[in-house]
Amino acid sequence: MAHRKEKQDTTKDRTRDIADVSVRSRMLSSAMELFNRKGYASTTVREIVAEAGVTKPVLYYYFGNKEGIYRELMKHPFVRFEALLLEFQRKEGPAKKLLIELCNQCLALFVENIEVARIMYSIYYGPPQGAPFIDFDAYHMRLHDTMRQLIASGMKRGEFGKGDLESITWAVVGAITIAMEVELSHPERGLGPRGLTRVLGVILQGVEKKGQGAKEQGHGSRGKG
Repeated sequence: MAHRKEKQDTTKDRTRDIADVSVRSRMLSSAMELFNRKGYASTTVREIVAEAGVTKPVLYYYFGNKEGIYRELMKHPFVRFEALLLEFQRKEGPAKKLLIELCNQCLALFVENIEVARIMYSIYYGPPQGAPFIDFDAYHMRLHDTMRQLIASGMKRGEFGKGDLESITWAVVGAITIAMEVELSHPERGLGPRGLTRVLGVILQGVEKKGQGAKEQGHGSRGKG
């Protein structure tokens, strides 16, 4: 009997967890759609819960208030972004390969969370809307610092020739930033991973040591054979 009761309790817990995820997901999706359509300031808690098919106490239980649901929307993509940067700060390998791989993974994460990105851009570039402060600049500078670290490593190992480290870093950061903004405004013209790889190849070709690119191509050809 005790075993059966324990099994029933476990089943109830799982059912409750699934219900919690479903309710949270509906509220987050509803808030995201409304923030994008109406703006953060003009969206009310009443509208969010009506769209999600829940009551105000449910939203207050899970998120506290409208500010809490906004923070939750921003949290997941940025947690993944920070983890991605940390991964590449620790990775070993040719700097050019790592830079291109990091940029493509950043672009993929951005596209996957494009609706959250739209909210972020509207808050950052638009008129004040009273949204909770999130230091978006700090995240951008972490990306810049990670790129700078990879380029400096490439210079130190002789993959890249001597040059203005900051200018090269800004050129690479500029390429990924433009690729992201094109996805926001003209997704039909988006670069995608192949296009971004091509653009970054042009930028980095200018700083590669003479013969380094041919050497890498030679290794690639032998690997395919």
